[in-house]
Amino acid sequence: MLASWRKTYPHVPLVLLLAGPCLLTFLLLVWGDLFLVVLLADAVVALIAIADLLTVPAERTFSVERTAMRVASINMPHRVELLINNHSNRQFFVQVRDDIPNEFVVAPDEFSINITPRSQASMHYEFRAQRRGAFTLSKVFLRTRSLLGLWRRYLTYEANTIIHVYPDMKQLSEYAILARTNRLSLMGVRRTRRIGTDNEFERLRDYTLDDNYKHIDWRTTARRSKLTVKDFQTNQSQRIIFLMDCGRMMTNESSGLSLLDHSFNAMLMLSFVALRQGDSVGMVAFSDQIHNFVPPRSGMAQMSRLLHAGFDRFPQLVESRYDEAFVYLDSHCKKRSLVVLITNLIDEVNSHQIHRYLTNLVGRHLPLGVLLRDRHLFDAIDSINPQLPIPDQKLFRGAAAAEILTWRHQVLTDMEHRGVLSLDVFPEEMTAPLVNQYLNIKARHLL
Repeated sequence: MLASWRKTYPHVPLVLLLAGPCLLTFLLLVWGDLFLVVLLADAVVALIAIADLLTVPAERTFSVERTAMRVASINMPHRVELLINNHSNRQFFVQVRDDIPNEFVVAPDEFSINITPRSQASMHYEFRAQRRGAFTLSKVFLRTRSLLGLWRRYLTYEANTIIHVYPDMKQLSEYAILARTNRLSLMGVRRTRRIGTDNEFERLRDYTLDDNYKHIDWRTTARRSKLTVKDFQTNQSQRIIFLMDCGRMMTNESSGLSLLDHSFNAMLMLSFVALRQGDSVGMVAFSDQIHNFVPPRSGMAQMSRLLHAGFDRFPQLVESRYDEAFVYLDSHCKKRSLVVLITNLIDEVNSHQIHRYLTNLVGRHLPLGVLLRDRHLFDAIDSINPQLPIPDQKLFRGAAAAEILTWRHQVLTDMEHRGVLSLDVFPEEMTAPLVNQYLNIKARHLL
């Protein structure tokens, strides 16, 4: 009854205290004259237990506050502070635990403190979110004891805090640093030779070995006593629209992340690069319906809109409606754009739809299909050594994988013959090839 009413339970000292009357009760089997002694011991223990029960703190004895930044990054430490207020004239020993989602790794996960009368105790912990999305920390749990420690009570306090976990933007800052020092090759981004010239001056920078000597600014070089070249920016005010498939084909995992997580990371990286070059970037997220639409805009403020639109979007076990996505694209994006569809090829049904709708864009837009590879298929083929005996099951798996990859290559070839650009990459290696493809498109003036 106490457990359901006040969430109060006997503690270990009460069990030890009850051991005395229990022992005397067993002795009654030997000495019957101990009946009055046993009765008196039971009464004393009962009175002590009831008196101590009255000292169990009420819920109004404490109040709880939680403070934390609303925005967190995945796999990055995020600080949370808890404040426990003691409104009584007694000191209490309290154990505190926060309402942590399963996706958070916390250190420490519990606190044990003594709160003096009419005072406030502060404590903090850090968590690392293992998944992006919106999370709510709704309660704080306290466990306290009675004056003699015979009873333990569990208290729950409402303290709603919303945490938005975004993808880690570390790769964006790395790109910005490497771009300023002309070392983008360290990220796999190649320097692309532009076809023709762009006459719009962008900036001056230090000369590197692969620069054209015709772009050396000799006056600035003489003034700085250091070789300096001019940078010319490519055509700007162009558009990129990402079509993000959030259906069943993106539920597989690679390197601990879903295919959709890898896709969002690559999309954010390319968006950052394109926005720095003055282009406009937009996004359509879809599965069996349209989930999010971010209209194409320029300026670095667009990064926040893209982040907020995709941080809590996860793949769903539903069939993707490519027809709805491309109809929506046609009605909302009239201007010629680079349309980047990031998806996965599994069977002939979805490959036929991808082929059909991407080829229909040729002429009005520049379509780019980014198709994610399944590493297990390549491993099944690479594991076969013709010089060694091959078990029948392993040989069958390798032959099936080779047939799937041949079919996949044929689909890509057919799309390229129809004017669709394609990128066939492993999910965890997608970012650099996607950025290189974009830079190559800009250099060749395909938009």
